[in-house]
Amino acid sequence: MTGPRVPRDPPKKRVVDPEKAIASGTRTLVIGPYATGRRAAFLAASDDEAGHHVNLRVPEARLEEAVGLSAAIDLDVVQASIANVASPRPATYLGKGKVEEIGGLIKTDTIDLVMMDCALSPVQQRNLEKAWGAKVIDRTGLILEIFGRRARTREGALQVELAHLAYQKSRLVRSWTHLERQRGGFGFLGGPGETQIEADRRLIQERMVRIERELENVKRTRSLHRESRRKVPYPVVALVGYTNAGKSTLFNRLTAADVFAENLLFATLDPTARVVKLPHGAPVILSDTVGFISDLPTMLVAAFRATLEDVIAADVILHVRDVSHGDTEAQSADVVAILRDLGIPTDSHERVVEVWNKADQLDEPERNRLMALASHRPAGERPVLVSALTGDGIDVLKRAIEDRLASERPVYHLSIAPEDGAGLNWVYEEAEVLDRREDEEGRTQLAVRVAPEKEPRLLRRFPAARKMR
Repeated sequence: MTGPRVPRDPPKKRVVDPEKAIASGTRTLVIGPYATGRRAAFLAASDDEAGHHVNLRVPEARLEEAVGLSAAIDLDVVQASIANVASPRPATYLGKGKVEEIGGLIKTDTIDLVMMDCALSPVQQRNLEKAWGAKVIDRTGLILEIFGRRARTREGALQVELAHLAYQKSRLVRSWTHLERQRGGFGFLGGPGETQIEADRRLIQERMVRIERELENVKRTRSLHRESRRKVPYPVVALVGYTNAGKSTLFNRLTAADVFAENLLFATLDPTARVVKLPHGAPVILSDTVGFISDLPTMLVAAFRATLEDVIAADVILHVRDVSHGDTEAQSADVVAILRDLGIPTDSHERVVEVWNKADQLDEPERNRLMALASHRPAGERPVLVSALTGDGIDVLKRAIEDRLASERPVYHLSIAPEDGAGLNWVYEEAEVLDRREDEEGRTQLAVRVAPEKEPRLLRRFPAARKMR
């Protein structure tokens, strides 16, 4: 076992909901049971040959992320350690000696919860709980708990409950006898809300069927909203990226909105959309999405596919990266892998713009290095270095979005008489004005770019319009 004790901040006086109060009082040990040596090389080679995504992270970075996940629901992480695993054991995942060693730590530090940063089978989870006398959750269980806390919309809550019930269907998770949940429902932190999970599987299945039915209604409503947006029609620009890459901060910067943005993993779980004006006046719908993460449980990719529908249908995708993070390349690879799983081609630079965020956290040499690196790429593939926090680079990003959308848009020259104020107003409402000049006769000479679907309306309104490109 390796890894220093995690220092704890002094307690802060703040108002929290009952579940957070329970979690914040739960002394937690985070264990990173990662394959090492020949086995790690074998797994990576096998994944690569099978066409699966390979986790590029070093164990220390994976453990740091696991601690961040635990902190996202206010668990009191007392210690975090890496446990080298040559080969997972069917009964306990870890070897007998390692189980005993961790058991000693649990007793010494009075640990209530052990978070295993891996996927445990129901048998492994029960055996470890019995051996350690403490609650055990795996990575999937913890992520589900986080999703349950963060979801705010009806759809988000239903998706979380559906994924949670699917996860629990094959296992009986005993409630924590020393705790009492303050409300019913679902979750992993024990109490009366878990009695349904421990009950008959038939009841769980019936509940899942009801949720799926409700979700169909919610999806139908969202589909109608999307259809109404298409009739406007505004292009859709979707933000995607690794969790905590700064998507919501960037969303707020671009839209002047007030979406929840905090230095927490999975701060955003529900899709949010706002209208943004680009430099030449064209409106677009900007959509914020759930953050991606390595080894995202398959059931969650499926459960949250509906919340990513705006990404699938987006005209432009902004791939937001935290370039100040030491694992930025591995995080980018994880996002690309999930986009491919969703059927989105990531090699199409006409649709995807890389946004290198958190430039304010870089020192000057690193910032200059990244700017030079970006400048050497072809213009259509060039990343944009920004700071969502300070606003640096935002104007360049807006122009990059505009350029991506403009690749399919024709440009026309219009000559508008001085008395045709309604026509001039129509142009500013329905097209992008690239250039405007007044001639000696008082006529307004315009260069305008128009969406393909609005081109027929432009030509009906201005039959003398001349196409420039």
